[in-house]
Amino acid sequence: MQGTDSSSRDIVKAFEDTCRREGLKLTYQRLAILHALANAKDHPGAEDIYEQVKSKVPPISFDTVYRTLALFERFGVIARVQYPDDRARYDPDTAPHPHIVCINCKKIEDFHSSTLDEVKIPEETEKWGMVKSKHLEFRGICRKCLENEKKERTRG
Repeated sequence: MQGTDSSSRDIVKAFEDTCRREGLKLTYQRLAILHALANAKDHPGAEDIYEQVKSKVPPISFDTVYRTLALFERFGVIARVQYPDDRARYDPDTAPHPHIVCINCKKIEDFHSSTLDEVKIPEETEKWGMVKSKHLEFRGICRKCLENEKKERTRG
């Protein structure tokens, strides 16, 4: 697809490799969904991806998009980011990294910090069992929402 950057191409290539390895069909619909997600920087939900893809693939159903996202997640092509309102959002970056979430506008952004990347899973967790991954999320109010709140206060 035109206009894709190298990380988008890497995601598509990884999925193509997964399809070959797992014997999955590489359909036009799956590729359209993957391209939409790979080019997104805002951690879209299934509804957002459906709205974007149906303009390119009009006969696609929401169920197809939802099932395809589940398939991508199952094979590690994308990661699910669970927002506090229980609406699943999706991230094409499957490498471990923290997220920063605005509790007002629901915007989710990747957050990179070498200090946080170095945080190890504490040995004390071995008493509990086996921890296989860690997820770190910061929640607060983004600058845009703070500025909007300030404007509302000065008007009122």
